[in-house]
Amino acid sequence: MRKRLDITEGIFPMPVLMVATYNEDGSVNVMNAAWGTMQERGNVALNLTESHQTVQNIKARGAFTVSIADADHLVEADYLGVESGNRVPDKFARSGLTAGKAETVDAPVINEFPLCLECEFIEYQDNEYGCGVIGKVVNVTADEKVLVDGKPDMSLVNAIAFDPYTHGYYKVTDRVGEAFKDGLKLK
Repeated sequence: MRKRLDITEGIFPMPVLMVATYNEDGSVNVMNAAWGTMQERGNVALNLTESHQTVQNIKARGAFTVSIADADHLVEADYLGVESGNRVPDKFARSGLTAGKAETVDAPVINEFPLCLECEFIEYQDNEYGCGVIGKVVNVTADEKVLVDGKPDMSLVNAIAFDPYTHGYYKVTDRVGEAFKDGLKLK
């Protein structure tokens, strides 16, 4: 038997994305954003309101990075979501994380997170169906420690996902099947 649930972010688990920009003074700004996805191959869509300092920075700099949060830095990732850069301008410094400059865009790369997408700002959308930042991925980097045969191994990335129903974080680690292969057994 099925039971009706409250309407919430019903597609879950949701990725925990760390969106990084530079502030006007050149300091690093990072926010935790669970509402984000690939819009199509090569583009990201982040459901962020214009009230976020991060969105203002993206518009001003024309660039941002998106890192995949990992279990080893869950506390820091959560802090960057519960604290606002509008209230605490040095929240990134308080997190204890470190950053370097992205290779191809005017945005920081958070050193501790193993995967990073470097993005050019395309546009900000705000209409009856939602709002958000659209960006073009121009470079992807990964820490060598999470690569196997030159490709990211999700068990090594140790990514976390957000469950909006229980407000929990979960590790995304175990491979349970082969995409585009396992289903062929039913053909």
